[in-house]
Amino acid sequence: MATISSAGIGSGLDIESLVSKLVAAERTPITQLNTRIDGLKTELSSYGKVQSALSTLRDAASRLTTPASWSGSLATSSDPTLVSVTAGSSAAIGTVSVKVDALAQSQTLVSSNAVASATTTVGQGSLTITLGKWTTDGGDPPTYTGFTDKAGATPITVNVGAGQDTLAGIRDAINAAGAGVTASIVNDASGARLTLRSSTSGETNAFRIEATGGLTDLGYDPRVGVTSLIQTLPAQNARALINGIEISSETNSLREAIDGLNITLLKTSTIPASVAVSQDKDSIKKLITDFTAAYNAVNALLREQTKYDASSKTSGPLQGDATAVGLQNQLRNIIGGTTSLAGSIGRLAQIGLEAGSDGNLKTTDAKLNTALSDLDSLKKLFMGLDGTNSSNDGFAQRIRSYVDGALSADGRVTSRQAGLQKLIDNSNKSIDKLEDRVASTEARLRARYSLLDTQMSKLNSLSAYVTQQMANLSSSSE
Repeated sequence: MATISSAGIGSGLDIESLVSKLVAAERTPITQLNTRIDGLKTELSSYGKVQSALSTLRDAASRLTTPASWSGSLATSSDPTLVSVTAGSSAAIGTVSVKVDALAQSQTLVSSNAVASATTTVGQGSLTITLGKWTTDGGDPPTYTGFTDKAGATPITVNVGAGQDTLAGIRDAINAAGAGVTASIVNDASGARLTLRSSTSGETNAFRIEATGGLTDLGYDPRVGVTSLIQTLPAQNARALINGIEISSETNSLREAIDGLNITLLKTSTIPASVAVSQDKDSIKKLITDFTAAYNAVNALLREQTKYDASSKTSGPLQGDATAVGLQNQLRNIIGGTTSLAGSIGRLAQIGLEAGSDGNLKTTDAKLNTALSDLDSLKKLFMGLDGTNSSNDGFAQRIRSYVDGALSADGRVTSRQAGLQKLIDNSNKSIDKLEDRVASTEARLRARYSLLDTQMSKLNSLSAYVTQQMANLSSSSE
């Protein structure tokens, strides 16, 4: 029969409870280390938030130290229905007069003979499409006297065979050929007609068609009297007067007429539109506003993480942390400092960015708008560089430089994060060692108490035997 044993069963002692309490006492340092690790992880997490907020601030400051950010131009049209305009960084400040005499258009032809429907059989044959420019005598209507093939373009022949000889089949064959012409079908009161249009506008993208076989009704070459197709729109360049200078363009988008301006012609007019180019103050104001918001986010985060609430006797994860407090103080010192590079403007408060009691920058819009009227000084206030004294640099330059240093490989934030991680790693190693020691201690205690239990069990058995024998002796003597 199997023997059932349990620690303390022989002696009557609660050995399991004794061992558990002694082992629990041995685990006290482990519990303390785990509590410490939780605190270290909270600090490390807080530094992750600080790092992210500082990165956002650095990016906002960097944008204010980029020359292109200060050279943006804003173009507006006095008549957006006549002319639309966008400006690049190279656009000169000033005004431009734009008078639109003609819009660019594509040559468009339509078949003179209508058929019942798009599926009606038209005929088989070939259509040779050649791109180029028509020459006329200038009359009204004009007489076409010549055609010059477009340089670099090759005539394309579209062969129409069985199964393709419907109006729809011819349309599809032309569109698949890539001849620089787009075909479609229109339906009017007389039936279906084929219409052809240059894929690109402009005089040199006109086209003529040589038709053979059963497709002669789709030929077009007015020089030789082939006008089975009717021209509804001639190929035409856009024509405009820009500051009184004649401009011709194959498209309605004038990208090279004036450096830095992209002018789009929308309709013709006898009255010119005025295009005004000015510095883009709104985008600069947004960059400053973004910088302010990014700084306030960092300040608020550090303030929250390092605070101590006396009423509740609770503290932030980084309360008393020298690195966090140092970051907070240094950033506030930079923002509250001065520079002599911007002339009469030396402090951020002068342009409406003033630190409140909580350290956050409060924006006075009226002051900032006034400062935007002197962009040169404002630019120096933020991105100016003093080659002999970096503490006199513009505010964005100083903030960017300081944050770059703090987040560098050996910077304050990075070093502190590495230090916290090392403490966590070392604490985990200590816990592993302590766990081994606790396991060894528990095994040793169980061995000792098991031996004690066995010895006491034997003694108890002996005691019971002696007591029984004494009782027997006393009984026999009577």
